Amino acid sequence: MAYLLNTPHDVETMLATIGVQSIDELFTMIPPELRFNRPLNLPPALTEQELMAHMGELAAKNVSPAQRVCFLGGGAYDHFIPSVVDYVAGRGEFYTSYTPYQPEVSQGNVQVFFEYQTMITELTGLPISNASLYDGGSAAAEAVLMSISATQRHKKVVTAASVHPEYRAIIETYFADLDTELVTVGTPDGVVTPEDLAAVVDDQTAAVLIQHPNFFGNLEQVQQLGQIAHARGAMYIVSFDPISLGLLQRPGDYGADIAIAEGQSLGTPLQYGGPYLGIMACREEFVRRMPGRIVGQTVDRRGQRCWVLTLQTREQHIRREKATSNICTNQGLFALRATVYLASLGPQGLRETANLCLQKAHYAQQQLVRLNRFGAAFDRPFYQEFVIRDYDGAVMELLETAGNAGYFAGIPLGQWYHDMADCLLVTVTEKRTKSEIDGLVRALASAPRRQVLLAGS
Repeated sequence: MAYLLNTPHDVETMLATIGVQSIDELFTMIPPELRFNRPLNLPPALTEQELMAHMGELAAKNVSPAQRVCFLGGGAYDHFIPSVVDYVAGRGEFYTSYTPYQPEVSQGNVQVFFEYQTMITELTGLPISNASLYDGGSAAAEAVLMSISATQRHKKVVTAASVHPEYRAIIETYFADLDTELVTVGTPDGVVTPEDLAAVVDDQTAAVLIQHPNFFGNLEQVQQLGQIAHARGAMYIVSFDPISLGLLQRPGDYGADIAIAEGQSLGTPLQYGGPYLGIMACREEFVRRMPGRIVGQTVDRRGQRCWVLTLQTREQHIRREKATSNICTNQGLFALRATVYLASLGPQGLRETANLCLQKAHYAQQQLVRLNRFGAAFDRPFYQEFVIRDYDGAVMELLETAGNAGYFAGIPLGQWYHDMADCLLVTVTEKRTKSEIDGLVRALASAPRRQVLLAGS
């Protein structure tokens, strides 16, 4: 965005136009004791040449997956993206359109959302999909609020410690001014057990939120967990990995009422945390409680097929007290990328991609646990992510060694789980080659052992 300088003459003209004498006069309604009355703590101004050099130095400190072999996951994944995704998403009519969901702007954009919704319903096994939300975390929070509205139960929502910890933090933030309690069931064995879940779900529970595959990569007993939720009249919300559905059962097929996901893995590259794509699908009886927009297909007065915004249950379109959410935008460009990605792979391509992730992740885990330094943290079936425990408890040193060798080795789990400070979450997508996996194993095997570190400290 260009920086437009206001000259003193410009300022005088604007002040004269609105009838005030000075800029300070604009803020007279703010009590003096609340005003910030000293200069901002900023470094001295730089020339343009100096500023460009400084920004270049800062940017050079970033290290991206394009510069290292990436074994990171935990909700955002380094999958292969076919070239057709960038080609279609880069077309001017899609890339530059503002508020692309408005039908008077572009029927093409609205049709894309209809195609996106159709693919998401086929992918999840649920009949209704909206036209996207901000990201997977906000989709989880909106799904929980949706369950509270649908059940009229405001006391409790139950989740598992194996749900993404940042998703749980987002929900806690949403609950900050509500009386709803978020109860988290522990997962010491890497999954939530039906017995532990049944002990906390009661007739006051609005929803049970499960992730499958979960944050540790493990597969939950989703059928039994859903039955426990429904037996108490609670809604069953499942956070899923879109590509895993090339192999795993669809959420709608094992009883999920709402399915949500982070859609970044469907054709959006890793890019420092976003922007990403929130996926949400639900059963038909909840369609009027779904946040965001839904695009429908119809015919115009000449009988020609066209697309329109069908439901918009937000406060901008209906009475505030009837609104399900204040979500006021969607991720149109990323929904488009997901649509093109799914169309280019097709069901067979999605199945093959998921299978490659599964096979390569299991190969990587087998090679790592053969080293006498590591062990599998959980003895559970897993998909493309797994947790290894470093018997030396030197996870940060492992990451540094791997980084120096050119690898993003994984995510340290101690930042979220205090009893897992010696654990690392490793992700292997279909992009990783056998040579890269073997290279990671060699890099981690070469890391200094704890006794060496202690002796040198």
